[in-house]
Amino acid sequence: MSVPLFNKLMPGLFLILSSLVLPIAWADAEINPAYQTHCASCHGADRLGGTGPALLPGNLDRLKRPDAIKTITEGRLATQMPAFGTKLTAQEITSLAELIYAPLAKTPTWGMDEIRTSRVEYAKTGSLPDKPAFKADPLNLFVVVELGDHHATILDGDKFEPITRFATRYALHGGPKFSPDGRYVYFASRDGWIAKYDIWNLKLVAEIRAGINTRNLAVSSDGRFAMVANYFPHTLVALDTRDLTPIRVIDVKDDGGKSSRVSAVYDAAPRKSFIAALKDIPEVWELSYDDKAMPDKTAFAPRRLKLDDYLDDFFFDPAYDHVIGSSRGGQGQVVNLNVGRKIADVALPGLPHLGSGISWRYQDQTVMATPNLKEGVVSVIDMTSWKTIKQIPTLGPGFFMRSHERTPYAWVDVFNSSKNRDVIQIIDKKTLELVKELKPSPGKVAAHTEFTRDGKYAVVSVWENDGELVIYDAKTLEVVKRIKMNKPSGKYNVYNKITRSEGTSH
Repeated sequence: MSVPLFNKLMPGLFLILSSLVLPIAWADAEINPAYQTHCASCHGADRLGGTGPALLPGNLDRLKRPDAIKTITEGRLATQMPAFGTKLTAQEITSLAELIYAPLAKTPTWGMDEIRTSRVEYAKTGSLPDKPAFKADPLNLFVVVELGDHHATILDGDKFEPITRFATRYALHGGPKFSPDGRYVYFASRDGWIAKYDIWNLKLVAEIRAGINTRNLAVSSDGRFAMVANYFPHTLVALDTRDLTPIRVIDVKDDGGKSSRVSAVYDAAPRKSFIAALKDIPEVWELSYDDKAMPDKTAFAPRRLKLDDYLDDFFFDPAYDHVIGSSRGGQGQVVNLNVGRKIADVALPGLPHLGSGISWRYQDQTVMATPNLKEGVVSVIDMTSWKTIKQIPTLGPGFFMRSHERTPYAWVDVFNSSKNRDVIQIIDKKTLELVKELKPSPGKVAAHTEFTRDGKYAVVSVWENDGELVIYDAKTLEVVKRIKMNKPSGKYNVYNKITRSEGTSH
């Protein structure tokens, strides 16, 4: 079978093959008709997760049973979890809660042997030409994730024309990451598949399944390693980026042996390390890839920083000396990575989305700003005193905030609003005032602004199956072009990502 044909068939083939590869342990879920009807499509017929997280006792330590019943009944804010209170009886909801706290008859194993066996290589390392197969600027490309039919588009950021479009795994999650030269892009899917794609040659290079339920991946600043954060099993997985061969599977546990899901992992380039936040243990882990700290190249021994509270989401300061984090309970804290402890509390109301935060210079000081998943507010924090400078009211809870060094504006969506989801709001970074509201496509969800490498144009997603990219002149705020796409979500500019632009997520 040719690679292009295989790419088209991958998502469907995986759904069939995964049932053959993984040990099946879903008899308990199969006999619960409410689960099969309302839950299995997102959380998996085996409760091991899909677009939604795995529903297993070990993953629910922070969610007490009464809260689980409330979540099933009322839904969960800032997630895709809907409310079932009008569709299910109280008895059915209680039965579902009992089910998800019951252990599986047999828990699948996904360790080094299973990961290694899953690897598929489509092109040998070094076999592809070392120059782009197209004439566009390779650093001003966008990788656009289209969730509607599980594809990605490589978009020319100068002409705003697609170069190619290819199939991806089902439910990509966590944002693609790039090699330092921008040649390769790495994707992670919710069901654990990691893919390496050669942008210059427009070819898939390799894939490997690093977990069963995965949050995201990070790529080291030297391009040698990828680190994968898993919800299930409770592991971090180190990969060799040359061909995605596994290097080490790291069990995530505290001193007492309690294991934890990994909320997220990011690269801290100046430190030559990965930083991982843990879902079920109040710790942050630092895993060095510096040769001096890791002489055998395979250790990745975690440096464990113990905290007062969990970190579900976090943000780096520009120097990567501090992590600013929050939990779903809304507690904010600043962790100094050099001294290895919390040094300050941060006033962050509601549910800040720090993973989408940005920073800039404001009145001779560096500030960070974050949208809020629960409240209609953007918090602006002084990154020296850690005090709140301003709470900017918005039309509703948002999800993404973006800017660029060469634009005076920050763009924030109202993604989680009940009635203003078609609006993008523009904030003046000098005055911290809202100066304009844009409606890329009235009545349709607008989200995730990203900029060209020079900051001249802003690209917004209309997050619908009959959606589009809307390109704005970043200075005049006028529409210059529209490109039809199938539920485009994130779009990632190569240059801005590899140079760690202050206006985009890292």
